[in-house]
Amino acid sequence: MTEPTPGTEAAARVADVLLLFTDGPSRLGVSAIARELGLSKAVVHRILQSLATRGMVALDPESRQYRLGAAATALGARAFRDSDLRSSALDLLRALRDECGETATLTALVPDGRLYLDQVEGTHEIKMTVELGRRFPLHAGSSGKCMLAFLPEETRDRALAEPLAALTSNTVTDPGALRRELDEVRKLGFARSGGERQADAGSVAAPVFGMTGEVIGSISVCGPRYRVTEEFVEKIAPRVVDTAERISRRMGHRG
Repeated sequence: MTEPTPGTEAAARVADVLLLFTDGPSRLGVSAIARELGLSKAVVHRILQSLATRGMVALDPESRQYRLGAAATALGARAFRDSDLRSSALDLLRALRDECGETATLTALVPDGRLYLDQVEGTHEIKMTVELGRRFPLHAGSSGKCMLAFLPEETRDRALAEPLAALTSNTVTDPGALRRELDEVRKLGFARSGGERQADAGSVAAPVFGMTGEVIGSISVCGPRYRVTEEFVEKIAPRVVDTAERISRRMGHRG
């Protein structure tokens, strides 16, 4: 295997620093970043200084912590606007929301997890919403589980070998139990969740596939747990699967 060159290693460190801002607190200090990434404070400080001169991060003079800057915001907005997956799904998400009244979401698969690309909020006064652009683990919630179930076996095994964080008291963290659930997801074509990522939320999700048959994202319908009943799941799951298949075809999938 080719050893990473100093240039690629440095670029990877810069990317790792930026990615920390997608998962945790909106503001991070040099010490916290250094601890999380196993880097020296001097290295982290140089990276942040370079990013700050380009507007990718900004320093809060009072707390001495950094947050994402205007340039990072502009990059994120452009990525959302130009996403083929988002543009292919939006009208179908609206139709799904109109049919069931609950929030319809679109998720993209990203390294080490997933993130919500878009949502069409439900029509009820009390409804669920999701945080766009924040990375979540694949094992917690239906949107992640339905993708995890259809990943290559080697990738799935690697993900389940890592410690599985409990986002709520209902998150499944036992690898054996999760494997059995993923087997069922592959048979049914959809996943469901009850309070696994967000305590009071219930959801049903199905995977979206790309041109070569790889899973690239998922869609879901989510609402308060008291409305996502067995009857609701039985009724809406086929529509979620059908919508996901239609988006997959738009993305070039012919499976």
